[in-house]
Amino acid sequence: GECIAFPTDLSNEDGAKQLAKQIGERETAVHILVNNAGNNWGAPFEEYDEKAWERVLSLNVKGMFHLTRELAPLLRKGARTGDPARIINIGSIDGLHVPPYETYAYSASKAAVHHMTCVLAKKLGPDGITVNAVAPGYFESTMTKWLLENERDLVVGRCPLGRIGEQEDMAGVAIYLASRAGAYVNGEVIRVDGGTIL
Repeated sequence: GECIAFPTDLSNEDGAKQLAKQIGERETAVHILVNNAGNNWGAPFEEYDEKAWERVLSLNVKGMFHLTRELAPLLRKGARTGDPARIINIGSIDGLHVPPYETYAYSASKAAVHHMTCVLAKKLGPDGITVNAVAPGYFESTMTKWLLENERDLVVGRCPLGRIGEQEDMAGVAIYLASRAGAYVNGEVIRVDGGTIL
């Protein structure tokens, strides 16, 4: 299908409003929203400052909430009996356990994403909208570039399956949640980490 990009800064409320307006000008309904924008910041405990917290929480938590709120009217229009509109939030295993790296704001933000997923699932469920989260482990990405270049063996060694995640691993879970098979799943956080945090 056709993919249309609307570059937007989702770390502030105005960006979320702008994106929702652009989508609303093209579409009469939204069936699936994937909140995937995210940021990370690593620094020693003694040096972890306000800038790190603001940068990460603004995008990872507030951005997800604002965009969801702004698109809720279109999502309600996309809901059908037995086939709700879907919101899929991308969390992280770092929001489910104490991570081995000094990414304080990131792990706190992802725990907030997981909890907000449950809060929104209860709020939006009566409107015919399910809200779930996926908590990935380690995958190739810009965010994990340094880690996998410098500590790949350590990361792989923590995973019982002996590998990092591949695109198909995340795609499969997202497709499940977006399909009829996932229509009765609401308020769940699904780990996709090969058992890394068992």
